[in-house]
Amino acid sequence: MQSQTSSIGEFDLIQRFFKAQSELMLANNPSSVKLGIGDDCALLKTEPTEEIAITSDMLVSGRHFFADANPERLGWKALAVNLSDLAAMGARPLGFTLSLALPEPNPAWLEAFSNGLFAIANTYACPLIGGDTTAGPLNICITAFGGIPKDKAILRSGASEGDDIWVSGTVGDARLALAALRHEIELSKENLASVEASMHQPTPRLDLGIALRGIANSALDVSDGLLGDLKHILKQSGKDAEIFLDQIPKSDTLRKQSAAIQNQYAASGGDDYELCFTAPSSKRDVIAKISADLNLPLTQIGSIKSMQHSAPAIHIIDNDGKELNSQQAGLLLKSFDHFA
Repeated sequence: MQSQTSSIGEFDLIQRFFKAQSELMLANNPSSVKLGIGDDCALLKTEPTEEIAITSDMLVSGRHFFADANPERLGWKALAVNLSDLAAMGARPLGFTLSLALPEPNPAWLEAFSNGLFAIANTYACPLIGGDTTAGPLNICITAFGGIPKDKAILRSGASEGDDIWVSGTVGDARLALAALRHEIELSKENLASVEASMHQPTPRLDLGIALRGIANSALDVSDGLLGDLKHILKQSGKDAEIFLDQIPKSDTLRKQSAAIQNQYAASGGDDYELCFTAPSSKRDVIAKISADLNLPLTQIGSIKSMQHSAPAIHIIDNDGKELNSQQAGLLLKSFDHFA
């Protein structure tokens, strides 16, 4: 964040960059918000047939994003990662809160950040309804609220033996972009531009999550790595999985890299924010129609198996139809861990 001396105070900051835009959004878009920013609490109106999904994510400078990250893109991503969690459970957005720690109240940075934040908030009809600001190292914490018809939430614990395993879009581009920005891999300007949006401005798959209600048995969003995240479904469902490595969907840009990089980034790169879900094989035609209706590729990458041992396992099948040994598979099963 560039230094810029300013005498702007906390409440002026909230009014100028957040409250006014929130009120404008609520005025123009009827929503489930009864009372937004300005009181001790916000008030949400809920239907008696609906349940509330709640998710919270924190983005810390130097840990989740570069200190000089584009603030407009950062505003988009900060909310996108929360909306992706709502999508994974089949929820529609109701609103969100923002808690923001700032080294200094830089008006130019705040203007760009709030523009990105409200761009995605308006895109997905998810109004800002409260939060907090304080001085400190740059830290962005968002809590998002969603609505789901009672008993229709898609949980991680519902995978059944014989389910197909699916993933939306493509995976691995965000990790490829990160590698290029870290100068681990050299990409042309055109190729970097084609994958950077995946890292900086992911698309939460809200329409897909809603369409999968009553169809998917389990789901989650891919944030820390596809196969590492899949293990959360397996653990909570008490199942194993078989994954066909060559079926994991990759972009044309990623496919220009070596086979080793392709597989590693797609299987364990993280920051993709696509949905991984399981569904009975009888639902394949329905899923194909959802894919066509949403103009979103949905790719079957494997299947759910009964658990053979005391802990769930992922059996990875290579291009020759052979299962990878534990050492080979270990590189592809790693996922991001904040404390590792």
